[in-house]
Amino acid sequence: MKQVEPEVHLVAKPQLDYGEVASYLADVGGEKWLERFDRGELDAHLNDPQNLAEFAGRLCYRSWEPGLNPNVTRVRTDQDAYLSNILRSLHGSVLEHVSFSFVLHNVSRVLTHELIRHRPGVAVSQESLRFVRLTDLPFWFPEWAQDDPELMERATDMLRRMEEFQLWMADHFELDEEGKKFADKKHKTSFMRRFAPEGVATGLVWTANVRTLRHAIEARTAPGAEEEIRLLFGKIAAAVREEAPSLFGDYTVDEDGTWVPEWRKV
Repeated sequence: MKQVEPEVHLVAKPQLDYGEVASYLADVGGEKWLERFDRGELDAHLNDPQNLAEFAGRLCYRSWEPGLNPNVTRVRTDQDAYLSNILRSLHGSVLEHVSFSFVLHNVSRVLTHELIRHRPGVAVSQESLRFVRLTDLPFWFPEWAQDDPELMERATDMLRRMEEFQLWMADHFELDEEGKKFADKKHKTSFMRRFAPEGVATGLVWTANVRTLRHAIEARTAPGAEEEIRLLFGKIAAAVREEAPSLFGDYTVDEDGTWVPEWRKV
């Protein structure tokens, strides 16, 4: 048994093609929007997630500058103010263009069964225990469990015996024998996973757009959420707020780890 901690790795985020953006803006007369980048009025490192959200929002109203749309006589030039207005106006469709991809490592299948309830705006690729054979049982214990010596002794003993059974089955089914067909290995490995606890740690790639992330962060860090998923989404929230503070900066974090947004149901 290997004691583990849920981990979050942000592995992908939006990347704008500014050449194509410029080509489009030249057609509609919105070149001045890009001039702000040259003047350094936006983040020096070009915050593509925030820039994409702003780009999508301005396209809806052709609000690159006053006069391009006769109905628009003034525009917000400060990105923080602009995106704050997007959130306040509940213009959530703009946020669906911005997606982040995470590797969620050492998370239990208890957690992943809860995670799949967030279906809109997500993509999931999970480690398959039909193909991946268990040789040990990585497991997360909350702090209150670790502080209970009798519980930990009994739990680790149980997990050790489960590991021994996994190894026994692999030997019994001769899975490492030379010439063993992969189809047979898969068939037996699929059977063996039935004897693994639901708390066994696994991994997945999870992609979600900002609209979904905002809902999931609020729901899954709330006091009534399962404790492992609360821990995980606290880490996800911290990662995306660092990457796109204008899209997640309206949250306050309570002492118990609850992330509370100023703007809900965006």
